[in-house]
Amino acid sequence: MPRLMDGASANGERAFAHQLMEMLAIPVFVLDTSCRVMIWNRACEHLTGVPASEVVGTREHWRSFFDEQRPTLADMVVQDRAGEIPSIHPRQGYGIPSGQPSHVSAESWFDMPRVGRRRYLAADASPIYDERGRLAAVVETLRDLTAEKMAQIALEQLAIRDGLTGLANRRCFDDTLQAEWSRALRQRQPLSLLMVDVDNFKAFNDANGHLGGDECLKRIATAVASEMRANDLVARYGGEEFAVILPNQSLKGAASVAERIRTRVEQLQVPNRLAAGQRVTVSIGAATALASPDTSASDLVATADAALYRAKHMGRNRISLPQSEPA
Repeated sequence: MPRLMDGASANGERAFAHQLMEMLAIPVFVLDTSCRVMIWNRACEHLTGVPASEVVGTREHWRSFFDEQRPTLADMVVQDRAGEIPSIHPRQGYGIPSGQPSHVSAESWFDMPRVGRRRYLAADASPIYDERGRLAAVVETLRDLTAEKMAQIALEQLAIRDGLTGLANRRCFDDTLQAEWSRALRQRQPLSLLMVDVDNFKAFNDANGHLGGDECLKRIATAVASEMRANDLVARYGGEEFAVILPNQSLKGAASVAERIRTRVEQLQVPNRLAAGQRVTVSIGAATALASPDTSASDLVATADAALYRAKHMGRNRISLPQSEPA
């Protein structure tokens, strides 16, 4: 581990180290054993928007990164609190060999109050010891990974979003339904599902072309999504079919949501060239289950699918509930 020397040679070494850190393109700051800032280099000034004159000699460096007071990695090394890092930074790597603070690293979002925009930073903090093995200072370096993090988030969104409508895709629907089923089972709450299908869509697509069909689906997706609560999920189930997960919703409540969706789509007044005066409509099948160990999420899907089939069979542009259950 890095160690400091004593005497005149140590002073020369420190001056050189200070000059070197100032010239680094990587943001760096150094804390003493009282968590006071010893060095705040130019790259750190540029990253945070905070000049060295404001923080050197103070313990106020946290204000450069956070809206509310919380320790930086360097603070936690100085205070021998590396074990608390996971509670502050969800992604981290650290070790504490021989009972002494060691190098720690973490990635997290930082508020960056002075520059007015959040940044995703990778931080590394390393202790410096004197020749007697005593902690003398801690160096923290920072890397701005915001662009990489935003690209990762965008890729993750692509993996769970339908490219045409922007709704959740089938994969996201399947994962969410399983998660909501498990939660309904634990909390003994009802879970409702709507299956929404655009009536006569193949014929509409043939008459209006694929671009017209795509535009129709996007408008319907927006209409369906507009009726959702914060914890509901609407997904493009496949083709012209949408699925809506309604956690902790009774069948009566689900039927009400379904009717609002049906009405809203009808009010879009998307013209259907197949017949004069006709508009694009949807049929909806609704189902509700009280999760139990003897049933599964696939049973709920099958029940909603059967209800959708009945809505189609009865003339379309309507909702249908499970035959054995009143609304």
